This record gives sequence, C-alpha cells and structure tokens, in this order.
Amino acid sequence: MATPSSATQGNEPMTEELTGAQALVRALEHVGVDTVFGIPGGAILPAYDPLYDSTKVRHVLVRHEQGAGHAAEGYAQATGKVGVCMATSGPGATNLVTAIADAYMDSVPIVAITGQVAAPLIGTDAFQEADICGITMPITKHNFLVTEVADIPHVIAEAFHIASTGRPGPVLVDIAKDALQAKAPFTWPPTMRLPGYRPVTRPHSKQIREAARLMSEARRPVLYVGGGVHKARASAELAELAELTGIPVVTTLMARGTFPDSHPLHLGMPGMHGTVAAVGALQRSDLLIALGTRFDDRVTGRLDTFAPHAKVIHADIDPAEISKNRHADVPIVGDCREVLTDLVAAVKHEQAEGHVGDYTAWWTVLNGYKETYPLGYDDPGDGSLAPQYVMKRLSEIVGPDAIYLAGVGQHQMWASQFVTYDRPGTFINSGGAGTMGFAVPAAMGAKMGRPDAVVWAIDGDGCFQMTNQELATCTLEGVPIKIAIINNGNLGMVRQWQTLFYNERYSNTDLQSVRRIPDFVKLAEAYGCVGLRCERPEDVEATIRKAMEINDVPVVVDFVVHKDAMVWPMVAAGTGNDEIKIARDMAPVWDNEEDV
Repeated sequence: MATPSSATQGNEPMTEELTGAQALVRALEHVGVDTVFGIPGGAILPAYDPLYDSTKVRHVLVRHEQGAGHAAEGYAQATGKVGVCMATSGPGATNLVTAIADAYMDSVPIVAITGQVAAPLIGTDAFQEADICGITMPITKHNFLVTEVADIPHVIAEAFHIASTGRPGPVLVDIAKDALQAKAPFTWPPTMRLPGYRPVTRPHSKQIREAARLMSEARRPVLYVGGGVHKARASAELAELAELTGIPVVTTLMARGTFPDSHPLHLGMPGMHGTVAAVGALQRSDLLIALGTRFDDRVTGRLDTFAPHAKVIHADIDPAEISKNRHADVPIVGDCREVLTDLVAAVKHEQAEGHVGDYTAWWTVLNGYKETYPLGYDDPGDGSLAPQYVMKRLSEIVGPDAIYLAGVGQHQMWASQFVTYDRPGTFINSGGAGTMGFAVPAAMGAKMGRPDAVVWAIDGDGCFQMTNQELATCTLEGVPIKIAIINNGNLGMVRQWQTLFYNERYSNTDLQSVRRIPDFVKLAEAYGCVGLRCERPEDVEATIRKAMEINDVPVVVDFVVHKDAMVWPMVAAGTGNDEIKIARDMAPVWDNEEDV
C-alpha cells in the first residue's frame, strides 16, 4: 500500500492501511476540523487513541456531553465552519440529543460523532446501547450508522458536506466499536455517495422578476429578514436592496445584527417581544418580502390574524419552508445571497423602466410608531438594579464588535432589545428550541473559534445552573469568556407568565437566591474564575470595566436585579399581534386603515 509520502501527487487519491479509528481522525483532519468537543467512554474509546497523536485536531474535554454539543454550535455560529462534538454510546450519546435538537431548529451545521456497541451486539440491549440514530432521526438533517470500517472515510466526507450545504443542520455519525478497531485501506478523497441530495441555490429568474414587480407596486412593503440571510452571508446584499428601495427592515431573533440596528431603515425585532414599530409594520403591510425565515409562531402570533392584508414573497433555501405556515404568492427557492443579488438587479431594471415604489406615506406611519412607542423600561425606584439598564450599559461599554450569547428567557429578550447589534453574527442564542443552559458552553465554543473576539455570555440564574460546570473546561483550556448573570432569583420568564396569567401564583419558580444558594461569586472562584457581584446601578459601569480588564481567566459577574422586572412589549401566546401590550394593561393605538 502507498504511504502518504509515496502517494501520487495532484488529484490522485492517497491510500494507506488504517484502523477505523485512525481513518476517522485522518478524515477529520482532511475536512479541516481543528477542534472537537467531547468526553471519552467505552464504545468511542478506540477513536481517542489516535486522536491523542493528532497535531491538527484539538480535543476539548468538556464536563457534560450537552456542553460538548452547545460548544460545537457556538463554534459553528461564530466561525461559519462545521462544529464537531463526540460522545460514547448510550447515555453519552443521549446527552447530546438536546444540543442536536437545538442545532436542528436553528439550522446550525454540526457533526456529532458517537461510538456504538460492536455490530454483533446491536439490538441485544448490550451495556450502554441506545439506538441513537433512531432517537435523533427527527432532529438531524441526516444520520449514519457505520458498521463497516471501509465506510468511515466517505461517511465523514458526506456528513460534513450535508451539514454545511443547503440549509445547514446537524448530522450524526454513529460508529460501531468493532468498525473502529478493524483495518481497511484508507483513500482520500473518497467518493461521496449522495444520490438525490442536490440543494437548489439559484433562484428562478421568473419568480425574481415577479418579486421585483410586486415590490415596485406595493405601498406598504416590509423586508422580513430571518436567520437564513446571515447563514448565507448576505448582509451586504440585504443592505444594498434595502437602501436601493427604501423598504423598512425587521430582523428576527436569529437575524439580529444581519442588518445594523443603527440603520435608519431598521425597525427592530418583530414578534412576541418585538418593537411596536416592527410588529405594527408587519400587521399593516401589504407586501412581506420574507427572506430566510420560517414564519415562526413567536413572530406571527395567531397565524390567521398575521399580516392580514399582505401578499407574500417567500425566499428560502429549504423548499419545505415555502408556504408551510403562510401561503407564498411568490415562492422563491434558493440561497438568500443569490436571491438578494438577483433581486437587486431586477429592482434596478424596474426602476430604470420608471417603476419606483413610493413609500413616503408608509414611512410617516412607521416613524410615528418609532417615536411614540420606543423601547423603554421602568426604573425599580427602590435603588435596585434594572436588568435592562445592565444590558444597555454592557452594550455601550463593550461595543458592537464583541460576540454576545444568550440562554433562554427574560435575559435573552433583554439582550436582544437593549444591546445594539451592528455586525452580522454578533448575537448567538437558542431560538427555535429555547434551550436553557445554552449560553455558557456555546460561549466557550465561540471563543475557541474566535479567540481574538471579546465574548460575553448573558445568562439567567436558572439557565446558568444547568451548564455552569463548563467553567471548569474554560479555566483549564484557557478560554477567558465573560458571563453576565442576570440574577433575579427566579425562573424569570415563567414567573412573568405566572404574574400575568396565573394570578401571581408563583409555583416552583423561586430559586431561593435570596439565601445565595449557590453564591455565584464563590462558585466562580471554585472553578478558577474571577467572580464579581453588582447590586446597584451606580456600580454597573465600574463592574463591567473591571471584567473587561481581565483577559487571562473567565469572569463571572452576578448582576442582582429586581425580581419583578418584566419584558415588554409582549404579545401573549395564542393572541394576535394586534393585541401587543407595551406594558401591563397598556396597548398602542393603531392608525385607521385609510391613514396608510
């Protein structure tokens, strides 16, 4: 057999005899993997032996497999590359399920590699056996069960190709232990076997022309921008289209930063906790140009009352999303970057023909919404800390070049509302799945992918206690993330719902942090981090600046905030967007239809 040094140069394949475990590591090196997050165990152990010798792949020993999965997500979202996590069979693999589901909902490209019991034992209820392919089938873009050593190289190549092309997503590769131990010729590059997998990236020109025509004729259009625009790296093309047409832009939770918050055409985030201007624009629109978005219920509210007068242009790389929730008058299947590039050209042609949209009256209405109902908050009035103030000062002091990550709940919404995002990819959070415990491990992965970036995890005291053990990993691996715990002593978003809809019956939402169990500062110090606490508004700036000065170890800041702070505006679940409240029992006054 040829060795690497004697293999033919150029396009000729390189062949040598390797164990399955060696083939796995070699394949990971060839597809460009530099970081793997994982925990070893019996079934995956053969893979860890050659991994020990790799000079190209760094393995990060996490403290829980869920942390490995979220770290892979954070790495992927911060770098645009495929994130990789690894676990053993049975409980190791099932501990990855939450992160895999999270990646699936948010279209994050990760490859999860799991060990499986030896092929003859599959289906016998062997020790630490679980059908992880069956378990994850609904929440992966694709998954593989590998029982033959010769299949490992091409399966790894296929997994990375599937995860990163078309609509990105998680791919699982489950490898039987005996396949890792057996030997076979290793050839690279392998021949990929993906019959039927042909993602459409180029949009249909007829649909593009029809979209441009509708845009020129509309009186109240809105660019409804989702995370797919960021995934397509199409921020510049989006800005060109918006500025060319003057059409207002709303960016969903997953698209924050894709269009700059500071841009005059930006109305903010739509949805359950969106701005009045963004929600009102969608409701009063006569044309939605939906780009890389899926008409999620958190944006639409009650679907049958959403944007009742609007025609819909819907562009998405996933044809399954088109007309899934809302009928598309002009369906466009394609990569958002190519869609936007073609739309710009088509709109320029329309304008050259004298067909220019006039949105003057529309902007008069929208500017009225922005001026009358800006985002704001009530000061507690008792000297305690408002969480919104913490977010606002964090944004002002840290700046727009940092990467901000959030868990799920009130702190996530405050982070989306009161941090200014002017750069694409600077806000990473768990959107579709709403996974508590996401922020800390995802921040670790983001920092490892972008070591030169300042990385802040904005977390709740409930979320933080689910995955804070990864602080040990951060300290030992030299990953100096910064964590702002918005500590209101409760499961805050659940408490808010109990306040509003359950007659203030606070069943099992009090985390007993008045007794400081745990004491987050002491906990941080136990993990080798710097722990800080801030309880007064006048100390916020100094505390943040102190955290920013520490760059050799992780920093945990316990911001003790008022327990009754709420997220406003709010569209209650099950209601329509027209029923948005700007505070408790306070709603905006909409204009009459004929005013626009």
